[in-house]
Parts: sequence; structure tokens; C-alpha cells
Amino acid sequence: MDALAPLTRTLTSASAVETFRLGEALGRVLEPRDFVGLDGQLGAGKTSFSRGVAQGAGVPLDDVSSPTYSIVQTYAGRVTLHHADLYRLSTEGDLFGVGYFELLEGDGAMLVEWVSQVPQARPDDALSIRLEVAGPEQRVFHVSATGVRSRALVSRWLGPAAD
Repeated sequence: MDALAPLTRTLTSASAVETFRLGEALGRVLEPRDFVGLDGQLGAGKTSFSRGVAQGAGVPLDDVSSPTYSIVQTYAGRVTLHHADLYRLSTEGDLFGVGYFELLEGDGAMLVEWVSQVPQARPDDALSIRLEVAGPEQRVFHVSATGVRSRALVSRWLGPAAD
């Protein structure tokens, strides 16, 4: 476990387009073995953000579909992107059943919606983003990086932290 205290940031989005663009900016800097976990209530913008991440990672938007029923979709882009949706899962055994841990240890980047549904899904070093509805179109992003790798990802995405 990394001894660093989590790095936290708060971002805001005024529209679905801005939410998509924030995701796209993150996707442009994703590297193999990066992990991004998303949480937030239904309608908070996880899917829009995820589609932006995929486009930024070089995945054609026509290839991107919600993995709610398939659990995991893998996309070829500038970086291989494994996009998982854990909404319908509840145990670590469910993750083994879909080959989740093999993907986590592979060479692709992981983008996981509803990551808190199965706490064991989140590695120790993870970028976690909780989306919160702040108005009809407004969203607040609570960003937390828990290790060296995820801190580096935040730095590539948002610039160095002002400590």
C-alpha cells in the first residue's frame, strides 16, 4: 500500500458537453495500467464522461457502448481501454467470473463505472472520481488519487498540484 496521503481536487462542469470534454482530456493522457474508478448517482454523467475518456483514448465513438449488461467492453485505441460497469455486481466472485482481475493486471487502461459496488475492484493506487449533480446541467467532480501512478495521471490530466 502506498503511504502517500490521497491527492484531491474538485472540478466543475456546466454542461454535458463540458463533462464529455473533461473525460476526453483524461483519455488523451491515459497510459497502459492506469485505473480510473467512477461513482455517482444515476444521471450524474458517468456515461458521458466515459464516452469522452474513450474518445480521448482514440476509440471511435461508434464503437463505445455501455457495458451495463456485458459488464466489460474492451476497445482498441491509442491505448487499449477496458470499460467496466459494476452496477449489477455485488461480490468479488462476480469480478472473477468476468475475468476482471486478469484485465486489471494486463496492459490496458481500466475505466470502471460504479466501482464502489464491489470495493475489491479498486486497486490501492487508483484515480477515483465521484460525480455529483449540482444543477440541471452542472456537475461537481470529486477527484482523488491514492498512489504514485494515479497522482502522475492527475498531473498529466489537470497539471501539477498547487501544494
